[in-house]
Amino acid sequence: MRGERTVTSPFPGCSAHSGKMAGARAAIVCGALTAALLSPVVLAFVEDLDDKFKDNRMDDVWLVDFYAPWCGYCKKLEPIWYEVGAELKNSGSPVRVGKMDATAYSGVASEFGVRGYPTIKLLKGELAYNYKGPRTKDDIIEFANRVAGPAVRSLPSRQMFEHVQKRHDVLFVYVGGESLLKEKYIDVASELIVYTYFFSASEDVLPEPLTLPELPSVVVFKDGTYFTYDEYEDGSLSSWVNRERFQGYLQIDGFTLYELGETGKLVAIAVIDDKDPTEESARLKSLIQKVSSEYRDDFNRDFQFGHMNGSDYINSLIMGEVSVPSIIILNTSNEQYFLPSEPVESLEQLILFIRSVLDGTAQAYGGDGVFQRIKRVAYDARSTVMSVFRSSPLLGCFLFGLPLGVISLMCYGICMAESDDGAEDMEMMKREGLTDEEEEEEEEEERRHQTAKLERPGEEDEEEEEEGDEEVEEKSPVEKKLD
Repeated sequence: MRGERTVTSPFPGCSAHSGKMAGARAAIVCGALTAALLSPVVLAFVEDLDDKFKDNRMDDVWLVDFYAPWCGYCKKLEPIWYEVGAELKNSGSPVRVGKMDATAYSGVASEFGVRGYPTIKLLKGELAYNYKGPRTKDDIIEFANRVAGPAVRSLPSRQMFEHVQKRHDVLFVYVGGESLLKEKYIDVASELIVYTYFFSASEDVLPEPLTLPELPSVVVFKDGTYFTYDEYEDGSLSSWVNRERFQGYLQIDGFTLYELGETGKLVAIAVIDDKDPTEESARLKSLIQKVSSEYRDDFNRDFQFGHMNGSDYINSLIMGEVSVPSIIILNTSNEQYFLPSEPVESLEQLILFIRSVLDGTAQAYGGDGVFQRIKRVAYDARSTVMSVFRSSPLLGCFLFGLPLGVISLMCYGICMAESDDGAEDMEMMKREGLTDEEEEEEEEEERRHQTAKLERPGEEDEEEEEEGDEEVEEKSPVEKKLD
């Protein structure tokens, strides 16, 4: 039931699976106008990088935007990127901000694993971290400051611990002194710092009611309580951190769902409409919340719970229609989804549905088979075409009408050529049906006719008319005797 594929990324970008064409064109215009209004001082905080950057980058921490000049989403990011550069510079951050034309320096971009545009990377020594969050100034700056700092931050006092806990919904803390577990923790932090912060503290820094079964320990604080890592029950530390880096219950959007795909968990979602709240929506949402809290020990390893506002994103994933409100379970690793066989009226029914998905008895829909991939291509193509026509009918007619017209002319030319070839073939077949003697007589007759035409050019039409009359008017026997 688990595959290696992840759900389609919701981040727009220019690549083999680029975003909608109309949106890209609009982004180019919007980005160009905004960039033109930026002051030269703001522009100066972002450095234009070339192929020499690869050799000179090791002494600094760099936040780099790899872009393509023709990419609409790159144009849309451009003014935001200049704001990021100015903000980091003014705040005293050690992070230097740059941008590189990945089409002009494709060799450098390829070495950094750039496959689409725009690609944002933070380069820190030998390490390169990909940014996968929303392309807003605040989110990018928060990512840069988190990744640029130490992988594990120290909490020297209880006041600092309480301050940090208020700022983070999920908080990972290593408690204890030097140990093999701490070395593993630092390695995991270096790998997963793109997603969350990691801290360390001594036992006396923790709140007084909190007691740990043993030291050293790795603890995650979330959902109003805490959970301790157990190597025997939880597997590798990296896997455990990856599973626990979200709250037990979330409001899920496209970005969150994409990140949840990397945890390997199934996602149980109450699809509701916040703009039109109903009792049924509130009831389904409440059921999902109860399962996430009261059945954590049963399902936390395999399920993530939450709700999503509206069904548009879900519909695009399953290439179908989901009613609102309803409950759906997504397997983001292989693009399967599960729907209850009957309306969920109670907590017990929801538990049975979740267990049936877990043990493989529930009906699975979708998937990543060949048929589904073909269906996905057709669905994406149709969605793109419809989006273009909705946003700009004239542009849609030009983009799709012109190629269809050219193809129609080509087909017409091919058909006419085949018709001419058919006439020539009929003539050849007619000739092939004659015997050698008949063919020689026909050629001799043709030569005599041509000679006569040359000798009597003026009488040609008259002779042809007379010959025609002789063929059409057949004489009677009496007329032949008189002649």
